Amino acid sequence: MQLHARGGRAVLVGHDGTQMREVDPRSLALPAELTAALHEWAEVAHALVPNDHEPVGGTAGDLVTRRGRQLAGRLATELGLPIDYADPVTGEVHEIEPAVAVAAPVESDDVEADFPAREPTPWATGLTVTVVVALMIVVAVTSLSLALAQASLWLAVIANVVIIGGLSPSVWLARDVPVWRWVALGVASGLGLAWIALLLSLLGPATS
Repeated sequence: MQLHARGGRAVLVGHDGTQMREVDPRSLALPAELTAALHEWAEVAHALVPNDHEPVGGTAGDLVTRRGRQLAGRLATELGLPIDYADPVTGEVHEIEPAVAVAAPVESDDVEADFPAREPTPWATGLTVTVVVALMIVVAVTSLSLALAQASLWLAVIANVVIIGGLSPSVWLARDVPVWRWVALGVASGLGLAWIALLLSLLGPATS
């Protein structure tokens, strides 16, 4: 059975004994959270690779590939059988084995001592990265907007829309990645502040 992202939908392709068939993961006995995550991944993959077959690269492509392999692993574990993961970014097919849970006897009554404490969230470092990235985005986008606004304010608006559309898939995928989530927050914050600056520049001539 293969996991594909086709036309913004996650589908399972397999042979039912007579012919190849496509199955929507929502029709199987799977957790609703997993099926929703599969279709969300397929939608982002379709936005990144609209024709579903031309390989791409870069950070966004790596995030789509990594997320797809993770979901394929969860799917294989839920179904209890190997899943062939068809990477929508590279076009390669990888066999993903289900995870095997190994139960180890607990000899100590102090269970907390056997499991390390969760690493604390690095708020100071993370927010510093967020602020630096946000300032870089604000300066870059605002400078571009002001330069384009000298020719046409609407040209500046269109440029901002294109920038947001291009960065949205990467920001959305990076929101749960431990390191990149701070960068994603900085990008989103910087774009928001750049839009505010653009709106103020639009309102300035109107009020004068």
